[in-house]
Amino acid sequence: MTQHRAETLALLTRYYEAFAAHDHQAMLDCLTEDVEHRINQGPVEHGKEAFAAFMEAMDTAYEEVLTDMVLFANDAGTHGAAEFRVLGKYLKTAEGYPEAKGQRYNLPAGAFFDIRDGKIARVSVYYNAEDWLAQVS
Repeated sequence: MTQHRAETLALLTRYYEAFAAHDHQAMLDCLTEDVEHRINQGPVEHGKEAFAAFMEAMDTAYEEVLTDMVLFANDAGTHGAAEFRVLGKYLKTAEGYPEAKGQRYNLPAGAFFDIRDGKIARVSVYYNAEDWLAQVS
């Protein structure tokens, strides 16, 4: 394993450990100032402030645990990916979606990352939104 690949895998591990601990500051510490966040089937947001607001809203509306985590990185350490399952609970109704009543869901998901100067410069998360909708309806 190359040093760059190992460093990227360690960065992604820290990022997901911070997610599991609901430690938003530790997550933000893994990101570049101008991070690009590509939200599943949604807008592209830029910067740590927007990312922090997104995470705050997510923590209010959903309770999620990620399992079966597998991390990947290229040898240059410039790109990474994660595959996992999201075990969640729908807590607060999102606009345009079914009423939240504590419905549980279980979704396969993936995330893709660009790495720059030892930090995450792009986060793109993907899951099947129709599957989630069917599970909470």
